[in-house]
Amino acid sequence: MKISEKLELISRRIGLTQTELARRFNVSFTTLNSWINNRSTPRAKKRAAIEELYLEVTGQKVIPEEILTRRKWEIRQKSLIYKNIVNEILRNPDIRDQFILKLTYHSNNIEGSTLTELDTAAILFDNIALPNKSLVEQLEAKNHQTALNYVFEYVEKSNEIDENFILKMHSILMNGIQPDAGAYRNHAVRIIGVNLPTANYASITKLIPNVIKLINNKKKDVIKTTAEVHSEIERIHPFSDGNGRIGRLLMQAMLLKNNFAPAIIHQKNKQLYYTYLYKAQTKKDYGQLENFLCDSIIDGFKILERKDI
Repeated sequence: MKISEKLELISRRIGLTQTELARRFNVSFTTLNSWINNRSTPRAKKRAAIEELYLEVTGQKVIPEEILTRRKWEIRQKSLIYKNIVNEILRNPDIRDQFILKLTYHSNNIEGSTLTELDTAAILFDNIALPNKSLVEQLEAKNHQTALNYVFEYVEKSNEIDENFILKMHSILMNGIQPDAGAYRNHAVRIIGVNLPTANYASITKLIPNVIKLINNKKKDVIKTTAEVHSEIERIHPFSDGNGRIGRLLMQAMLLKNNFAPAIIHQKNKQLYYTYLYKAQTKKDYGQLENFLCDSIIDGFKILERKDI
């Protein structure tokens, strides 16, 4: 593949303009544009940087175990600053609202919502009905807010995540939207855009207990287990709709249960997120997804520290 083709693919996958991509490689717009249009060739150092980013965005990069270990250790050190992160969220309305806004906006936008962050804030905190937006999108935002509050309060009171918790989250998330809210699907589904078979609907009740067992395993690497559970729950696809959002809500519950900050998966990183998730599901290689989750958890800690993300 030519350098120009790799640059165009990188730009699509991570949603950068040519100006932003030029800044990423520390070159001028003119230089980058000449690479893209095959008028010049980058020098060896820049070619290596392009190749490294290409491997990263296409899910081919291997994350060394020592790097993951160090990053997880740094996150654990951050968590030790807080006696109880979920209590910290519940005791500080500004922090709680920031988590609710960011998690709701990004999670729903990953699934195709057209609401902006300002739209989402108006719906969540001012109870404003937006005439130019669909009622379903607005209800999805309010339901996600309610589901997140349920997650915070559940984790504060309970040490175990069980099947009833997952079903309850779905009943809240899909309330007024899907007639089967709070129930597993009773039909086949497929994940659009990828060649990944989902579980036979008759097997869902047999597969979920294995996921629950993994969630509540006491001796585990929290971030790797979160990546494994997220990959598996999305592969099973237990519901007729809302699987992505439920999977991310379950992720937040797992992290909070282990005194980690919630993971902010940004909508702009949707393609990277899907690429790493698919790699984990098809190759059982969780390294890039784990590394991605580390970035997302660090953004969660920034909210706890009242920093911009």
